[in-house]
Amino acid sequence: MKVKIFLASLLLSFTAYAFAQDAKAPTASQDAGYKTSFKRNKAGDNWFIHLGVGAQTIFGDHDMDGELMNRMTVAPTLSVGKWFSPYWGVRLKGQGGSLHGVENHGNFMQHDRYYNVHMDAMWDLTNYWGKYNENKFFSFVPYLGLGFAHRMQNDQTIPSDLDLPYNYGRYSNVISMNTGLMFGFRLSKRVNLDLDLAGALVPDYFDRITQNAEYEGITAATLGFTFKLGKTNFEVVEPMDYNLINDLNGKINGLRSENDALSKRPVSCPECPKVAPSTTSAINYVPNVVFFRLNSAKIDANQQISVYNTAQFMKNTGEKIKVVGYADKKTGSGGYNLKISEQRAKAVAKELSAKYNIPSEKIVVEWKGSDEQPYPENNWNRVVIMTAQ
Repeated sequence: MKVKIFLASLLLSFTAYAFAQDAKAPTASQDAGYKTSFKRNKAGDNWFIHLGVGAQTIFGDHDMDGELMNRMTVAPTLSVGKWFSPYWGVRLKGQGGSLHGVENHGNFMQHDRYYNVHMDAMWDLTNYWGKYNENKFFSFVPYLGLGFAHRMQNDQTIPSDLDLPYNYGRYSNVISMNTGLMFGFRLSKRVNLDLDLAGALVPDYFDRITQNAEYEGITAATLGFTFKLGKTNFEVVEPMDYNLINDLNGKINGLRSENDALSKRPVSCPECPKVAPSTTSAINYVPNVVFFRLNSAKIDANQQISVYNTAQFMKNTGEKIKVVGYADKKTGSGGYNLKISEQRAKAVAKELSAKYNIPSEKIVVEWKGSDEQPYPENNWNRVVIMTAQ
């Protein structure tokens, strides 16, 4: 009896391990991303590099006095980042070039060379509020970050009639506040086309001219390609089937109670009458079952013992076996459940033939979907039952 308890405990431990260590977890979630648990990827996975180019302009005190098209300049961008989950990540982005600002009510245009390097936190709303799928075509990613902006020394000739600060041409260093929206379009497993609408706030003295406003804004719209490095997807963590675990715990407790009762029996028993041996032979076979996870037709490692025992029975007796697949009725449509019960039954039959060399003509395969429920517990009906013919 102690051996039985040990084996049952071992089976329970292995069941928990098998559910936690599934060889191939799904890469699409059934629920919204924020309701789903994902496996943590390696440090070298989910990195990306983005190269883009577009247009930018600065909005200062008198910039609205100039024509917008005359103030727009080329904006090259370079980003390197990493996604830590399907919906949040960080990146280091650099943007620069020349800024054309207008002063003196449109009579003077500045030509300032600059760069702005900032660290952003990114939030993929399509994967957070929606279901995660690595093949999703569109993504919407707001971001927010802080950075360092540097205006280079300006040697531009200033007209004599302009009243500009004495240190106008000197460089300046400021802290930048950055935000924006990214619209991503999946081209392939490793390449995205991204539209980045970016904005940065810098102190008014960034251009060495201070007037009424506290801040100046730099806006840009760029289009570029994102190249994904390392592993590109995230795997969904499938929860353990706690109903199955509780059922095994109940069996263990029952065996313990039985063992306690047997330990209290008398050391010696009165002589019992001899029982004549039976002259009839019968095949003693209790139906074997293989339980499956939700939406799965894969035989878990902890269920292989049932397939093995059935194969040994067939080899020892030469009997035929009926393999019947089922699905629980509380999940899925009738058509879907019929299909997955068929897949489950055929998976068990294939295992008997391929792994244990059981002739296919000795296996009768049937499937019932969710029209028949062999067990009162809903989760138990994700099952294949094997019975002797």
